[in-house]
Amino acid sequence: MQEHIRNLSQLLIHLERLASKHDPVTLGQVLEALGQRSFAPLLLVAGLILFSPLSGIPGVPTLMGLTILLTSVQMLLLRRHLWLPQWLLRKSISRAKFLRVVQWLYRPAATIDRWLQPRLSLLVHRGGSYLIALVSTAIGMALPAMEILPFSATIAGLALTLFGLALVAQDGLTALIAVGVTGMIAGLSLWLWM
Repeated sequence: MQEHIRNLSQLLIHLERLASKHDPVTLGQVLEALGQRSFAPLLLVAGLILFSPLSGIPGVPTLMGLTILLTSVQMLLLRRHLWLPQWLLRKSISRAKFLRVVQWLYRPAATIDRWLQPRLSLLVHRGGSYLIALVSTAIGMALPAMEILPFSATIAGLALTLFGLALVAQDGLTALIAVGVTGMIAGLSLWLWM
C-alpha cells in the first residue's frame, strides 16, 4: 500500500479502486491492497462487513469471526506481518455486491471521519492496542453464536469498526467508545440467554 490510510473514507476509496480491477474480489486481494502490516485496516474491514447488510447472510458472521480471531491473535503475539490461510484468502464476493457495500458506507464514513483525530494515544499504542486485540479476540470467538441472536453480529461489527478506526486514526477516544459498545454486546447477549 503506497498511501497510509488515516480514516474510513480513505479506506473505502482504496477498496473501491481494488474492486474496479477484480471480479470477484477476494480477501487475499483486499489484504494485498492494504499491505502486509494490515492488522488495523483488516479489523476495520471485517467490522464494516458485519455492520453492513452483509451480516444477515448466513455464515458471514462466522467467517468474519474466524478472520478477526486470526488477526487479533497475531496482534497479541506481536507479529509484524499478517498471515491468513490460503483457503480464507480465496474467499470472495462479487464486484457488484462489494461495490454496493462500499457505496452504502460512504455517507456514514464522511460523518464518522469528521470526529476522528489523534488523541489519547496511550489507548491505541502498546498496552492499549494489546487490550483492543484481547477484546477483538473475545468478539471473534463469540461471533458464531451471534448468528442466532438478532442484530448482535451487527452491533459486534460496530464495535470492531470502532476498534479498527481507533487503530487506523490513532484515536483513543474511539477505542473507549468501542469498549462501551462491547460492554453493550455482552450485556445484550447475557440478557437474551437468560
